[in-house]
Amino acid sequence: MSGTGQHVVPRGNKWAIRKGGAERVTRRFDTQAEAISAAREIARKQRTELLVHGRDGRIRERNSYGRDRYPPPG
Repeated sequence: MSGTGQHVVPRGNKWAIRKGGAERVTRRFDTQAEAISAAREIARKQRTELLVHGRDGRIRERNSYGRDRYPPPG
């Protein structure tokens, strides 16, 4: 895992939220959409980044909820 923030990562047939640099996952979900929604709320509250990984493990989306001059909508 690179960087800090909340990572949405695949775990078997499910999806999980994992804090950057942590060994353990925070929560597991049946769908990627559920994991992204929950991770987005955590990232907003913590004012950090949200990083969404694809099934191949590579980061496919990144949003900042910190001190970004141009934060993502929604």
